[in-house]
Amino acid sequence: MRSPGRRTFVLSPRTPAMKRKHGRNPVSVFLFFVLILVMLMYGEDFNSIAEHSLRNSRAKSQELARQELAIAKPRHEGLILDSTEVAKEENEEEERKEEKPVLQREASDAPARDEPPTDEEGRQLPEREGAKASVAVDVPRVGQLPSAGSQGHEQRAVTSDQHKPEAKPQRVVLNVPETCDLFEGRWVYDDVSYPLYKEHECQFLTEQVTCMRNGRRDDNYQKWRFDARVLLERLRGKRLMFVGDSLNRNQWESMVCLVQSAIPWGKKTLTKNGSLNVFRAEDYNATVEFYWAPFLVESNADDPRIHSVPNRVITNSIAKHGKHWKGVDYLIFNTYIWWMNTPKMTVLRGSTKYSRIERAAAYRRVLRIWARWVRRNVNPKKTMVFFISLSPNHMRSEDWDNPEGIKCALETMPVTDTSRPLEVGTDWRLFAVEESVIRSMRLPVSFIKITALSEFRKDAHTSVHTLRQGKLLTAEQQADPATFADCIHWCLPGLPDTWNEFLYARIASRPWPSQETHTHRSHTNLSFSHIVL
Repeated sequence: MRSPGRRTFVLSPRTPAMKRKHGRNPVSVFLFFVLILVMLMYGEDFNSIAEHSLRNSRAKSQELARQELAIAKPRHEGLILDSTEVAKEENEEEERKEEKPVLQREASDAPARDEPPTDEEGRQLPEREGAKASVAVDVPRVGQLPSAGSQGHEQRAVTSDQHKPEAKPQRVVLNVPETCDLFEGRWVYDDVSYPLYKEHECQFLTEQVTCMRNGRRDDNYQKWRFDARVLLERLRGKRLMFVGDSLNRNQWESMVCLVQSAIPWGKKTLTKNGSLNVFRAEDYNATVEFYWAPFLVESNADDPRIHSVPNRVITNSIAKHGKHWKGVDYLIFNTYIWWMNTPKMTVLRGSTKYSRIERAAAYRRVLRIWARWVRRNVNPKKTMVFFISLSPNHMRSEDWDNPEGIKCALETMPVTDTSRPLEVGTDWRLFAVEESVIRSMRLPVSFIKITALSEFRKDAHTSVHTLRQGKLLTAEQQADPATFADCIHWCLPGLPDTWNEFLYARIASRPWPSQETHTHRSHTNLSFSHIVL
């Protein structure tokens, strides 16, 4: 039996509490069933709304990530965009290639081969303004791209330079007084800054002096120790002429090679007309010339091509040659090697009378004739006159204590023993005549004393690496240096470059004409690194 106090009424409507619950349940149940019905009817729409919201959220996150990545990249990476415009114009570049030099063509083609940049979804990114010039010019020249900030600066600089008037060349005056002795010193090896040019860089060299091309293996002779533009500025609108024998022609070739490196291709020419060779620098309206006159006065060796005569005869006349020297702004004279064949010279007096005169006396007579011509025909306010002293030979290896040697053949070093006088057969009497005549002249003449310093350069001759009667020596001839070695002329690049540096120092030290006001004086003495003074 159950206890009467523990009766349970599950659904009895009589209890007050049950009456209150019973009053709210129909509403809750109704709302519950409505919600179920709505979810059943619109469940797919709820899923679409939720998925759309999630996709928008993910897209915003990716966009934010891309922005953060762009900020983290180095500034210069933005210039990768520069190749877009170049890629678009690739066809136009191909059409222009026919007119470009090879080097320029290769440089401008490199960016065009790059693929245009895209974003993560494959869309091509827009090109940055002003990027085209940066890619076409700067990128191929350097190993890395410039910064984005500097790119705009470079473009502005190029634009401003286009409107800037061309600057006048600086008129330099070297501070090398006439009292400075440039010709005393010792030779110093310099394989960093020398040679001043290479054989293959100067197409104006003759085969007579291109020793490396002719088979010489060592090139140390080029490195025993010239601002070409400064000298060319001095030569603007002027003529510089070497007058004399083949040693002066040797020096003329050197001068041409020194200055031609500063002249654009197509703006320089070389013409030969009888005794006169003329190198012209068109942009400067300047010439560097050579006039063949081995004795200065007229002689039977005046033919510039056929002059190997056994019996040399000189005259007392200089007018035939001198008419070609008039009006020249820089005159450089020499005469020596043709005097060394015989101890006496044959001199023609009048039309039929001949005299045999001792070499030094005949030399003095000729230099006095030359000095008279200079006095009568040269305006010192317009023309500078130079005289190059004797160019020495190296015929006897015993002179520098090499009894096993053969003339100058196989010599690869200068004479290094300066403790005693060097005797290589130079006729110093003729040097004394030169010095005496020049000192006595009223018109100032610069005496370029190359003799003593050149005597040490037994290594610098063309030797067997040269021509003989217009033809290169054969292997058999090269093997016989006692007969065929040329120990008179000099390889180029080489010693004559140094002689021309002396000329350069004297020319560039002269003040500009007084009416010119834009003169810049260099207060640093000219330094000849090849010679320790």
